[in-house]
Amino acid sequence: MNDSDSPARVGDIKLIQQASAGSGEAFDALFGPLIEGAYRLALVLLRDLAEAEDAVQEAALRAWRKLPQLREATQIQAWFFAIVANQCRTIRRGRWWLTVRLPTPPERAVRMEEGAIRGVDMAGAFRRLSPEDRLALHLFFYVDLPLTEAATAMGVSVPAARSRIYRALKRLRPELKLHEEAL
Repeated sequence: MNDSDSPARVGDIKLIQQASAGSGEAFDALFGPLIEGAYRLALVLLRDLAEAEDAVQEAALRAWRKLPQLREATQIQAWFFAIVANQCRTIRRGRWWLTVRLPTPPERAVRMEEGAIRGVDMAGAFRRLSPEDRLALHLFFYVDLPLTEAATAMGVSVPAARSRIYRALKRLRPELKLHEEAL
């Protein structure tokens, strides 16, 4: 028995067929387990709870409409995450005119323990990366997608995905060293 005949894949194919025919229960069974991961991905890319919820909801609607276009049942997570990432990009592009840039407030004096906390601020260093860098690192390290699926979700080739992950890590390292020196 090879991978293409595995019971899980046969079940996914049947669910995809049923969901494509309009079954809400089948769609829920397929995408329900992916929603939490998709929401975390949207939150990483958008940094806004409400916008992340909207992005995942819109991505789920798009996935419902585009389900007949899914080529491989084994790629459903990467396919759905690609839709979520594209929806996040659309939201980011659309909101530029809504954002009012205010001058950065002056930094207040930092107490010693706050400096130590900032010294290990991985989340802050991660947030300072570009959305594309956050996407690459989140898919590969946090969601733990294989490189091929992460590449599919990013919409690039496997070598390009490998390069993006490498470059994102390279950009993250100086941020972490800078905070270590503050200790």
